[in-house]
Amino acid sequence: MKKSKSLSESASCIEREKVESVRAKMKSERFFHDLAETFRAMSDPTRTKIIYALCLEKELCVQDIAAIIETSSSATSHQLRMLRNMKLVRYNKVGRMAYYSLDDIHINNLFAEGMRHVEEE
Repeated sequence: MKKSKSLSESASCIEREKVESVRAKMKSERFFHDLAETFRAMSDPTRTKIIYALCLEKELCVQDIAAIIETSSSATSHQLRMLRNMKLVRYNKVGRMAYYSLDDIHINNLFAEGMRHVEEE
């Protein structure tokens, strides 16, 4: 594992107290990797359409999502699998049918914030 450089070994800084304070609060490399992966998962237009549909309608099956976003069930399933692996959506099996929903309210809130940012003038 890579050792973090001490402040004296790293680049010079102007406001040492601020730098030390923020460095003490920094999250782990794994945290930032996982956060970047979450945003990467949302970076594809097809996946953002799926998330948007699930924001509007709390639970949808693969076929209905495919019809909404106008793509094949196979392509939709592939994208849902990626979203599920990133813990952005979950599914509930009813017989042979899988119904997808957002994993939790945080995903909805994160997506809604992104939409507000894009829509502001």
